[in-house]
Amino acid sequence: MGDGTARPHGLILCTDSYSIVDVVKLMNVLIIKYRVECTIRVHRENQYRIYIREESMPLIRQIVKPHFYPSMLYKLNL
Repeated sequence: MGDGTARPHGLILCTDSYSIVDVVKLMNVLIIKYRVECTIRVHRENQYRIYIREESMPLIRQIVKPHFYPSMLYKLNL
């Protein structure tokens, strides 16, 4: 909940300390299980972030909102 950044056109998950293999595994879950549209972005050398596209934000909000602390809802542009 703390390692993410809302953007005007989506959401970035700061998975900088994850290996590329782990980032791909997480993306596979998001894509296959939840039908979330997302891509990998290279932040720095050997640091990868998951970018969730704007089209998937309503779905992401629906999935994660019940688990968020109210003070962190701004991360979802709420």
